[in-house]
Amino acid sequence: MVLVESPSAVVELPESTDPPTDPRAEAKVQRAALAEMLSPVRDRIRVAQLVQLLASAATVVPFIGVVELGRTLLKSGPLDTGRVWAIVLFVLAGLFVRAVGSAAALSITHFADIELQAVLRRRIVDKLGRLPLGWFTRTSSGQVRKATQNDVATLHYLVAHANVETTAAATTPVFALIYCFTLDWRLGLLAIATLPLYVLAYAWMIRDMTDQMAKMNAGIERISSTIVEFVAGISVVKTFGQTGKAHRRFADAADSFNDDFAGYVGPLLRLEAVAAMVLSAPLILLVNLAGGYWFIDSGWVEPIEVLGSALIAMTLPTAIITVSMSMHSRQDAGAAAGRLLQLLAQEELAEPVKAAVPQNNSVEFDDVEFSYRSETGDAVTAVDGVTLTLPPGSLTALVGPSGSGKSTLATLVMRFNDVDSGAVRIGGVDVRNIDPAALYQRVGFVLQDVSLLGISIRDNIALARPDAGERDIRAAAAAANIDGRIMALPRGYDSVVGEHAQLSGGEAQRVSIARALLADAPILVLDEATAFADPESEAQIQEAIGRLVAGRTVLVIAHRLGTIVHADNIAVLVDGRIAEQGKHDDLVAADSVYASMWRSYLAGSAHLDAELAHRTSIDGESPE
Repeated sequence: MVLVESPSAVVELPESTDPPTDPRAEAKVQRAALAEMLSPVRDRIRVAQLVQLLASAATVVPFIGVVELGRTLLKSGPLDTGRVWAIVLFVLAGLFVRAVGSAAALSITHFADIELQAVLRRRIVDKLGRLPLGWFTRTSSGQVRKATQNDVATLHYLVAHANVETTAAATTPVFALIYCFTLDWRLGLLAIATLPLYVLAYAWMIRDMTDQMAKMNAGIERISSTIVEFVAGISVVKTFGQTGKAHRRFADAADSFNDDFAGYVGPLLRLEAVAAMVLSAPLILLVNLAGGYWFIDSGWVEPIEVLGSALIAMTLPTAIITVSMSMHSRQDAGAAAGRLLQLLAQEELAEPVKAAVPQNNSVEFDDVEFSYRSETGDAVTAVDGVTLTLPPGSLTALVGPSGSGKSTLATLVMRFNDVDSGAVRIGGVDVRNIDPAALYQRVGFVLQDVSLLGISIRDNIALARPDAGERDIRAAAAAANIDGRIMALPRGYDSVVGEHAQLSGGEAQRVSIARALLADAPILVLDEATAFADPESEAQIQEAIGRLVAGRTVLVIAHRLGTIVHADNIAVLVDGRIAEQGKHDDLVAADSVYASMWRSYLAGSAHLDAELAHRTSIDGESPE
């Protein structure tokens, strides 16, 4: 379990980011999460509810005025004008108190909502700034955006509206019904005559809703699973002519869900229709007028009292609908609060108690082990007992099959994650004892997946050095072979990425290289930037990388062995372990893992060259 502390409470959440499998446990967690999220503004919400309570009490005044005005107007003898005006002023005063009270209550909750959103967004931003970079590689941008924007916004209706509106909807009928019972206890009972039928119908509808919703969710998961399986394997399925069979699994899952859903919802819809009818305004009015006629005929009440009671009874449907909507909004807000707390409960990157300064630009992996959690929650070993030294100014390459742990090992230098055991050292200092700001000034990286922000190209290049001058920025861009392309844009370096500048993958990669050149970090982690580049861009990127690595301690993740034959050291990773290491010629002579990879690379290159030559010869033929 994870304990999330707040100024008012400690909330216990499951360690997994997945929702609890037991719907009741999930509801309990969501209620606790919502209470924690609302703790900064809870007192103000209560004040707003008290103000709304006063406004709700004033709501009954017009009904009292109607009855009293009717009595006065229907009374035999001269009209008491003074009493009429007194009643009118009384009603106007009640309407004024209700309007001012409701407006004041909503103002209080809206200001509380503004402050709550500011508090939550500050907490989220502070949290995101303290999370290890590896968390962002494991978490999609959509999930982060949902938590920081959508989930915070989901709390708006609950804080700014729902609490006040629910208080009004729940208490206004209570005050009005008290007045009904004051007129005559029989009128009070008549006003709520149809309510027990609605309550019984609603209780029957929700009697097993928790279990049924769990069943529905399981059905949806089965449908989603079959869709993912079908889409993921569509090429294999179509190749072997099994489209119908693969589609049948989805159709069966959908049919099963449809049968279960229809079997559950069908009777509920009929019952809901009955419940809606017993709470409908025409039926309530009919019951009250019919019963009122009986009461009048029996001499128990006056006609004007029946009219006032009937008007009060007509407010019940709106109140119940508002309370029902509020319950749904609270459920949505509870789910959002749970996701927010899961985000805020993520383990932060540990800050060094006493920061140390590296003595040089060497990098050392000392018996490093690291595991990550799979989607099923199991621990998967990615790096297993790796020991490797990168002397200052050297170029070390990591090679190996996909999934061997190359990228994971490289990102440990930048503390994308912290090791489970062993140590990663820079200049003899454990990276966990280096101030994060100082670490990222010393270690730069250029990865395959380029991240350019939606700001100007100038600002993108100057991310690591915001105070850099125009000359330095353009010099870095020129060294990265991208200055000419930028200057060709309508707004040059002021062009905003994605708005004024639509860059290709190779061009974006060269912008990221310019960023690394300007940062001038002495240690560089390079995930081979040309892996997905077109031939023209590849040559320019390779030339830019040649300038970038000069004089630096470089750790390169190599996908094309031909680019690292001159590396000072090549480490071959297999299943998270170093199978062998050394220079290219020595590893080829050893005739082991690397030699096999090299032969495969040469064979693939020869085939590609032959294909290109064939296409060139075809394109070069003159049409006749």
